[in-house]
Amino acid sequence: MKKILITGGAGFIGSAFVRQTLRKHPDYQVINLDALTYAGNLETLADIEKEPNYRFVKGDIGDKELADKLFAEGLDYVVNFAAESHVDRSIAGPEIFAQTNILGTQNLLEAVRKYWTADASRASASRYLQVSTDEVYGSLGSAGYFTEATPLQPNSPYSASKAGADLLTRAYFHTFGLPLLTTRCSNNYGPYQFPEKLIPLMISNALADRPLPVYGDGKNVRDWLHVSDHCEALDIVLHQGAPGEIYNIGGHSEKENIYIVKLILRELKKPESLISYVKDRPGHDRRYAIDAGKMAKSFGWQPRYTFEQGIKETLRWYLKNQKWVDSVKSGDYQKYYERQYGQ
Repeated sequence: MKKILITGGAGFIGSAFVRQTLRKHPDYQVINLDALTYAGNLETLADIEKEPNYRFVKGDIGDKELADKLFAEGLDYVVNFAAESHVDRSIAGPEIFAQTNILGTQNLLEAVRKYWTADASRASASRYLQVSTDEVYGSLGSAGYFTEATPLQPNSPYSASKAGADLLTRAYFHTFGLPLLTTRCSNNYGPYQFPEKLIPLMISNALADRPLPVYGDGKNVRDWLHVSDHCEALDIVLHQGAPGEIYNIGGHSEKENIYIVKLILRELKKPESLISYVKDRPGHDRRYAIDAGKMAKSFGWQPRYTFEQGIKETLRWYLKNQKWVDSVKSGDYQKYYERQYGQ
């Protein structure tokens, strides 16, 4: 039975990947490592926690002793989702972003070097996947797309910390010859997303008839990728990607923020008067857009969801799961770990 370590597996994208892995690879032993900071929610995975080939471990990717212990079990795959990931929070407090995203990643890479270099057979068959973001490329003008060759020009403490982790991954591949891969995705959306992000925040506020805060003029453009499409692409890269390579994963769905806000209001039959334009955040990138041609050419991968399909499905999910949303917003979900694992 192959063993896969998924770090940050209680977060939005990580939990979706945990579910997919259990479904797609029932012969894998899945280890979910998560520090359960504010966005880590084990209730999201409550229905699979009794699966015999699933195990949760509470801990930090920066913990050297814990990393050694897990790698000593004989890991075949590592997928690193663990990260502080909210731009606004990185502006308010950059230090934790550098600590988790850069030093935490370096700790995992060092464990890869220690355990996989010593075992030649494991090093040749194993894979480590660093999950990154298109934000490391900086801001695009009105034309063009991010490719894997686009220079890194991060403009926020968050994206700078992710770029640092990417560069460390590149360096460990070139210096030590380790089986490392990197993906960079566009903005994800879908079920179980923490309600500080644009789409769940706007849904939540609209349902409560509260103002919907929109930065600046609302014309910032993002490429939107459904989380299930992202996870499918990650699984392909993990198993078929070439070590040392970078793969961009995009949804082919560029939308202005204000378009999304108005769409959500229309679908929920709420007035546009709820929109509240607020002062733009510092260093707010104007446009992101991914060229995912390498994924299509290398693996034949294309996203299954159009944005119009995905956003309607996402809206239906949030309408049916208000209890989950309320639990997250109140912080009650953080008590779940103590109830389940307190002993």
